[in-house]
Amino acid sequence: MTGYVLQRLLQALLVCLGISVITFVMLHVAGDPAQLLVPMEASREDVELLRRQLGLDRPLPVRYLIFLGGILTGNFGRSFFSQDPALGLVLDRLPATLELALAGLGLALVVAIPLGSLAALKRGTLWDRGTTALAVGGQAMPAFWLGLMLIIVFSVKLRLLPVSGRDSPAHLVLPAATLASFLLPVLMRLTRSQMIEILGQDYIRTARAKGVGMAALIFRHALRNAWIPIVTVVGLQFGRLLGGTIVTETVFAWPGAANLAVRAIRNLDYPVVQTVVILLAFSIVVVNLLTDLVVARLDPRVRLQ
Repeated sequence: MTGYVLQRLLQALLVCLGISVITFVMLHVAGDPAQLLVPMEASREDVELLRRQLGLDRPLPVRYLIFLGGILTGNFGRSFFSQDPALGLVLDRLPATLELALAGLGLALVVAIPLGSLAALKRGTLWDRGTTALAVGGQAMPAFWLGLMLIIVFSVKLRLLPVSGRDSPAHLVLPAATLASFLLPVLMRLTRSQMIEILGQDYIRTARAKGVGMAALIFRHALRNAWIPIVTVVGLQFGRLLGGTIVTETVFAWPGAANLAVRAIRNLDYPVVQTVVILLAFSIVVVNLLTDLVVARLDPRVRLQ
């Protein structure tokens, strides 16, 4: 187990290194932030002076090595606009992003697993067809459109929930529902297919013959084995969940790291964008590692050598 964990940690470091290279190169070829920071009437000499002050006059490989050295020492640089440490700016916003992602994940699990299980139990009925249509429709709806519709219905028309912000638990309801909308159909369809397969196994029929009740049959036998692929998919989809926060935070003005990254991209604020990408990538790598360990715990057949 120790060797497996060390191997995965090494792979995680290599992944983060690759992400840092790609992000750094793509940002630095996108444009010159010095042009945005100087006044319109600034001369070419003023622009070159600012570029030297920001370290943008150095060759690209040298700038990357400086950036990489800063990461290893916990120094991600300073924002070009506010001059605050980029790491501090992102860490102040990161809890809001993780709160939104976990809320969306929890909502998707709470809704998808019962609906998928019932669809499997009532296979071929109107309930099954309805949940399947719901899953297909959920995957087809863009997150920004759904967010706007939820705002119009529940905030503007019914005045039940706030439009934006993060001042109370009520502010979390609409963003979490929007974020859960693309993960919920995947989990619902996966739960349905897994439950249909498991309910047809011999040990389920044996348990029924012994007089095991339906509730015990579902929770103690069927769902216990269905959890393994569900946990795997949740771990794989966590990256998409964090990616979905970019759209969701923008629509609902949620004060998270993704919203900060969008503004930083518009302003070519390299240090802030790089910090957001590195921290979110590290979060995804950690979640994937934990997913592998949880699956190994749930399924003794998994070998970690």
